[in-house]
Amino acid sequence: MDTFAFPPLTLLLDGAYNALLSLSTLLEPLADTAASAMAVILVTLLVRCALIPVGVSQAKAEQMRARLAPKMRDLQKRLGKDRERLQRETMALYRDEQASPLAGCLPLLVQAAVVGTLYTLFLRPQIAGHANELLTHELFGAPLGTSLLHALGSGGLDLPTGLVWGAVLLIIIVIADITRRAFRPQVPAEGPLASPGMLSLMNGLHYLTAVFATFVPLAAALYLVVTVTWTLVQRALLRRRYPLPV
Repeated sequence: MDTFAFPPLTLLLDGAYNALLSLSTLLEPLADTAASAMAVILVTLLVRCALIPVGVSQAKAEQMRARLAPKMRDLQKRLGKDRERLQRETMALYRDEQASPLAGCLPLLVQAAVVGTLYTLFLRPQIAGHANELLTHELFGAPLGTSLLHALGSGGLDLPTGLVWGAVLLIIIVIADITRRAFRPQVPAEGPLASPGMLSLMNGLHYLTAVFATFVPLAAALYLVVTVTWTLVQRALLRRRYPLPV
């Protein structure tokens, strides 16, 4: 079943296609053949700018969770076997603190929607019944509509494509490593989360973006490059503004 055959989604995708194509046309005098890639980067920056207030809320939520962590651990020790009462007491704790356990989830939902849209725009040969012109666009010779895995599987990994993808993955991995070192997870000194295996797993999650990037078209991978870089810088600035309790 084609989800985008549903009329409202077809109109939404066609609107996104026309907007991105128009932006690419405007950028051609500056970026030439890389205009579409530049348009994707610009859209990413606009999305991230729009999410700055939510990023502030996310930083406050992280500070709040760190502040409530001792109380949460106390509840788990006292009520660990009574799951229903533990859930009630946890929700009451968040309510008393005027906080939400789901705070900070909106950026993830918005970014998932943007990546999904870019993935679809640079994957479908047709958009709303007309040919998808975006599939003909490139970045330094690397097709924006081709994923790394597809290029490897189809024998289309030439030198320009390999260099572009190498740069994309290198940036994502370096940013992930800096993030892992700068923002170590807050875990209790004892318990299953403190085990070496669990800590290794949590550290490894930082690199999942690089793995995910190999499955999506280059255009969506560019979005990931910009957004992980933005996230690192924004998080560092907000951590200074909203430091975690010692």
